[in-house]
Amino acid sequence: MRRSRLAALLGVAATVAVLAAGCTGDGGADPEPAPPVAGGAAVLPGPVPGDLALRPAPTDLPAAPKVTGTLTDGSPLAVPDLWADRPVVLTFFSSWCNTCAERQDALSELARDHRDRVVFVGVAGEDEPDALQEYLRRHRVEYPVLVDGDQRIARAYAVREPPAVVVVAKGGTLLRGWPGGVDAPTLDSMLRKLVLAP
Repeated sequence: MRRSRLAALLGVAATVAVLAAGCTGDGGADPEPAPPVAGGAAVLPGPVPGDLALRPAPTDLPAAPKVTGTLTDGSPLAVPDLWADRPVVLTFFSSWCNTCAERQDALSELARDHRDRVVFVGVAGEDEPDALQEYLRRHRVEYPVLVDGDQRIARAYAVREPPAVVVVAKGGTLLRGWPGGVDAPTLDSMLRKLVLAP
């Protein structure tokens, strides 16, 4: 008697478990894949274009600080690996910075215009991950972004607060910096003057 009652109870429990699983599923379809993390390794640059022509860097300028860090998706990035074969623009920003937000759309467009020829790298300091992701998606930031929560990268470049922009030549020469940031037309003009040969 006990065995038959136990078997019946186990049968009911198994049926309930199957029904519960069916209620939480979606008919066997795979769940929607999560969108890629904005600013992660998926947006690292492609191969250097074969027609990239660069101006020689002045020999009397200092070397840029060699920094490494972690991208928004947790991937490691050594910035010197990027400037080994092309110029790099570092943009220091935060999602709560109004000036950053006002200029970001134009900077994002400029980065797309120079894609793979000049690598833009964002450096986000003092940000919450969700707020940072929302900012990157809203402003269509399609370049890698380092998370600089401890301000180590900012300190290496003497950045006290966002925004700030730094241009590094191929090979690592520190060409120009703008504490307080710079608008996209001025940056574009300086890239053409300092690093991109006509």
